[in-house]
Amino acid sequence: MFQSRFHLKLIPLAVLSVCSNSPAFAEETDTEARDNTQVVSPIVVTATRGAQKSFDLPVAIDVVSKDNIQDGQAQMTLSESLIRVPGITAQNRTQMSQDPQISTRGFGARSAFGVRGVRLYVDGIPLTYPDGSGQPGSVDLGVMQGIEVMRGPFSALYGNSSGGVVQLLTENAPQGHELSAGVLFGSYNTRRENVRAAGTADGLEYMINYSNYSSDGYRDHSRNTKEQGTAKFRFNLNEDTKLTTLINWFDQDADDPLGLSKANVRADRKQAIASAYGADTRVSRSQTQVGFNLEHKLNENNSINLISYVGNRRNEQYLSTSQAADAQGRWAGRASSIDREFWGTDLRWTHTGQLLSRPYSISAGLTYGKMNDDRMDINAYNGVKRTDANRLNRDEENIATNSDKYLQAQWSILDDLDLHLGIRRTKVKLEVDDNLRSGGIDKSGSVTYEKTTPVIGTVWKVTPTWNIYTNYGKGFETPTFVEAAYATANPVTGPNLGLKPSESRNFEIGTKAFVGNNTIANLTLFNVRTNDEIVVQQNVNNNVAYMNASKTKRTGAEFSIESKLDNNISLFGSYTLLNAKFDDTYSYTITSGGITRPYTVNSGNYIPGTYRSQIYGEVAWKHQASGFNTAFEARHNSKVYTDDRNTESATSYTIFNIRAGFQQKLQNWRFSEYVRVENIFDKDYIGSIRVNDGNSRFYEPAAGRNWLLGLNATYAF
Repeated sequence: MFQSRFHLKLIPLAVLSVCSNSPAFAEETDTEARDNTQVVSPIVVTATRGAQKSFDLPVAIDVVSKDNIQDGQAQMTLSESLIRVPGITAQNRTQMSQDPQISTRGFGARSAFGVRGVRLYVDGIPLTYPDGSGQPGSVDLGVMQGIEVMRGPFSALYGNSSGGVVQLLTENAPQGHELSAGVLFGSYNTRRENVRAAGTADGLEYMINYSNYSSDGYRDHSRNTKEQGTAKFRFNLNEDTKLTTLINWFDQDADDPLGLSKANVRADRKQAIASAYGADTRVSRSQTQVGFNLEHKLNENNSINLISYVGNRRNEQYLSTSQAADAQGRWAGRASSIDREFWGTDLRWTHTGQLLSRPYSISAGLTYGKMNDDRMDINAYNGVKRTDANRLNRDEENIATNSDKYLQAQWSILDDLDLHLGIRRTKVKLEVDDNLRSGGIDKSGSVTYEKTTPVIGTVWKVTPTWNIYTNYGKGFETPTFVEAAYATANPVTGPNLGLKPSESRNFEIGTKAFVGNNTIANLTLFNVRTNDEIVVQQNVNNNVAYMNASKTKRTGAEFSIESKLDNNISLFGSYTLLNAKFDDTYSYTITSGGITRPYTVNSGNYIPGTYRSQIYGEVAWKHQASGFNTAFEARHNSKVYTDDRNTESATSYTIFNIRAGFQQKLQNWRFSEYVRVENIFDKDYIGSIRVNDGNSRFYEPAAGRNWLLGLNATYAF
């Protein structure tokens, strides 16, 4: 991992020479005539909340197709699929005690727990809570038809998030009925079984899926198990009214090997440090969520959409708070638990018509969400909760609510010019009700954040095959409860309700073009300026205190290209250039062991967790007669800094993967088999980092060469 970097001038040539199936354009419209060598624009719903071709929208938006989500993948983490999308960083932590690190254009890179700065949805139902945090681990990737990924200013129309929107879309039920089952085997005793039933009958579409996953993990002390299920029912009540019910459930246990220092990695990259064993660091989590989506067409020009959801989540994480055992041989730790109830609703009206003989559409909506957390933090020895009088560090109720209003419109001013407008008024309230009252001090309190975020964009249709677009908007990112938990790294100080939200100004310009029938290319340039960026001030024994930095800036480019060639050969490549830096010098102090030390973060330092360049390429081939398919993938990431002061970094890496599969059809049966080999040249590299870790254990090594083998059978009747 710490070996010399490749010459940068050779990397783009090496990686982009292997390209294939596009995440942005894999879904084809059924109404367009095409052959095996024609590339078309996918239909997306995230940008305008209505189905439109991505080619005609003034936003950077890409689609990951079902094939790229499920074929040759473990289907356990979003990082498997999102690595091919330009502008997105989705790192595989090689352990499942934490959700994958997902960020877009540097937003969300600092997150230590869950995903923040990026809003998550499944079929329009939020996976992001009112405080702005989200846990994508509840998603069942085995039932996904596609993933839409939107970056840039228009993301602000989804609420208190500056970075982007990731929306997962579940599969629709087939005509008739199907029963299917599959099994997956892999390195490190990895195994997954799944069964599914789906079909359509008497106006009801149904799909029920269950999977059971287990693995010993690549690193020591990283064993994990996960059960999950999804049920989707769609009732076609009449021609104008449809009701969809989506139920998600999962139950997971995972050991946490903790991060490693640079010296640890050199000594043994698979190891878990001693305190991981001593404090038995681990997590147990479960979640159940039920969502409803009612669609009703009032008349030819008006429709309404009501989304509501309710759920509960339980999470208990054992953390280490010492580097060595005490005199009695005990390893100190903490058990941090959350018992969460959450619910929300979104009511939207959509109207279409003509203004000055030109078509337009307008949507207006109201959203409300609430989460109620019972939070406990209990001292532990050797992974067992203490029972003495001083065991409690935290006992409080956290309540977050959001109430938003939004308006979004589109007007075709000319045959070749479209105007897009939007505005959202967001109000977020965080409340803390302290039950512990340590030392007789009540640390209860509340804070409210409000902001109006406007956006505007245009599309100039230069020719039927070439569009140029530009947009501008403001973003708003509130602190999550994790970030507002402590005013200092000492829990006695209570919550940090003085933490300010970050506000950004986001500009984007891009072009989308078809080159003949077989190639399509996208290029986006962006510039984002942020005030009051939320950053880590101090991290001691997993107690993290946050503060506001002054200014940051993010500039860069995103590029993707896809070609479908003769003989069923397809190519895809994507490139991301990101300069995410602090734009103003700021200072802060840290007190530890009774000693206060000053620190300075210099203007020009890179925001930790952001990669200056990322490249993905793929070449794929299908042999229709035999049902055989194969693909060769390449991925390159530049070096990444681990902390705000840029004192350490993980070096760049390039890895190569290969996958292959067969599909057969025999009367009512369909069979498929696939194999995947990841990191085929057994490269040592760092898969992700723990940003600003207080013990300088920043590094989470990725797996060496590893494999997956999957078998599936489906019976249709």
